[in-house]
Amino acid sequence: MKALQFMAENKMAVNEIEKPEIGPDEVLLAARSVGICHSDIELLEGRYIIPFSYPIIPGHEWSAEVIEVGSKVSTLKAGDRVVGECVIGMEHFGFSISGAMAEFFIAKETWLHKIPAEVSWTAGALVEPFSCGYYAAQQADNLDASDTVIVFGAGPIGLGVVAAANAKGARVIIAEPSKERAEVAKKLGAEAVFDPSAADAVEQAMKLTDGIGATVVFEASGKPQAMAMTLEVAAFRARLVNIGIDVGGSATAKLGLIQSKELQVRGIIGSPGVWPETIRFLARTGIDLSPLVTKQFDISEAAAAYDAVLTDKSQIKVHVQSSAK
Repeated sequence: MKALQFMAENKMAVNEIEKPEIGPDEVLLAARSVGICHSDIELLEGRYIIPFSYPIIPGHEWSAEVIEVGSKVSTLKAGDRVVGECVIGMEHFGFSISGAMAEFFIAKETWLHKIPAEVSWTAGALVEPFSCGYYAAQQADNLDASDTVIVFGAGPIGLGVVAAANAKGARVIIAEPSKERAEVAKKLGAEAVFDPSAADAVEQAMKLTDGIGATVVFEASGKPQAMAMTLEVAAFRARLVNIGIDVGGSATAKLGLIQSKELQVRGIIGSPGVWPETIRFLARTGIDLSPLVTKQFDISEAAAAYDAVLTDKSQIKVHVQSSAK
């Protein structure tokens, strides 16, 4: 079978390797769509957050078809459509253990979630990043159609927040300097946009919210300056949810606004325990996440897919597809 392997630091290749054989509690899967994440690039560059060794098959954002199940597997059968969790105990699927960037791969039954027909293969491979945006929306207590939302950052996670908040009925404003990414945010439900790097960014935000500010603010860019600005664009008693990752950065912030506006400020990591809810939410709302995928490649061209991510910063999500049986 074909598989994309990271062979050493900054070295990768699509290789022909043996098709894996399953154990009693395992499932053989045929990849259908696999997304590339920034953390995959960290793995390729030899600086992932937990120990790993080369060669390794990446791929932790995926959808797949069940081909064969082990003798102890009771909840799945051939033909089922599934997605899978990527943090399993101390192991990270697609990082410390080989992942889904191959025609066929193996997973444990307990890692998998069925996806209904309403969720396409492409949407299935977006469940992992979208679950982070969905979880963020959940953590903004009682987010609904009464809220005006500002989302800082139109990367994959921020765009997931836009889609989730819009599907919950909120009015959504995106804070994003890239016109191309702001346009994708609009396709996912953002009604307005402002440039957070502009000198009058706070004034723009207040004008867009009729001088009141946003009742919910999400920070998904990971930029300290944006983190500081969330306090200024927030309405009285607003809920602030920080998703973007920055360790060690700093920016001048008007911290007194937390007290004077009675703000609720919360930080979150990942999407713990919400995959089943995420899948149901996608299926019932009919959210079209396809605008997130800006380029697609066949598994035979998987190395070129990673090159596209490495060389073209305009890409949001690059997917690799396979139809192996």
